[in-house]
Amino acid sequence: MIAWAREARPASRTWWAVVLLLILLVRGTSAWSVEKVTGTLLVKDALTGPNQSVAIEAKLIHKGLLGDAELGGEPLELVRNGEVVAKAMTGGDGRAVFQFTPKTRGMATLSVRVGESPRVSPAEATANVAVWERRTPILAVEVAALTEEAAASTPVPALSLDRKPERHPIPDAAGELNKLTQFYYNVIYVAAPEEDRSGGFSTNEQIRAWLKAHKFPPGYILVLSGGSDALGVQLDELHTAGWKTLKVGIGRSSAFAEAFLQRRLEAVIVPEPTKGEVPRKAKVAKEWKEVRKKL
Repeated sequence: MIAWAREARPASRTWWAVVLLLILLVRGTSAWSVEKVTGTLLVKDALTGPNQSVAIEAKLIHKGLLGDAELGGEPLELVRNGEVVAKAMTGGDGRAVFQFTPKTRGMATLSVRVGESPRVSPAEATANVAVWERRTPILAVEVAALTEEAAASTPVPALSLDRKPERHPIPDAAGELNKLTQFYYNVIYVAAPEEDRSGGFSTNEQIRAWLKAHKFPPGYILVLSGGSDALGVQLDELHTAGWKTLKVGIGRSSAFAEAFLQRRLEAVIVPEPTKGEVPRKAKVAKEWKEVRKKL
């Protein structure tokens, strides 16, 4: 009997060692699994009319030392007033598209957030949805016409808020634009990023934050993509979609003005160029206080 016990003791020790190893492995796996990736959400603005469905695009990425990585296969939720109104899953490029139908006109602010995900930590971002009546006049405003420093390398100057020092708004630009939009016009802000690997999502976020920080009126942000005719293409698409009250563009560059003039629309250049030719039939305002007189 004693001999049997002595022989069984090594096996018992081995069994307990296996159990202890399994416990450690389970604990290690559990601890590793709760570590989640930090996600960043980006959302583009949208334009529609009351009771008309619109697509709202979102993108989920992870910002790393070697660049941004798209996070696919993750659940996202579209939220308004604390209520989930739509759900979508990100694709391999990190993008997700929601369908939303607003009931009343105005500027609707919605949120997009990460749903229940075992891999990505909670994240949230906001977007503006312009819900406009199609009969209301619309102004298209080049973002570069709002800043003291003009972009130099693109046909339609862009706003790059990553540069230092930060660009400041032209005096009176916010005040005058608020007067124009308070009772009459809706405004579309137009920008063409010099480099935006996110597909325009980052530029949209940056411009929205800059406009809000400098007290510009809310509006629909249109980020151009493509070649030198990108603005013209967008103008044609907007008119085809029924936004025919878009008849005036206020910009800084000749290319911006030309896109409007070629379509027999009005163009105002502000501030007055220090050099270079002004496109024929384009109106010129020396400063933003003169813009209303040119409309």
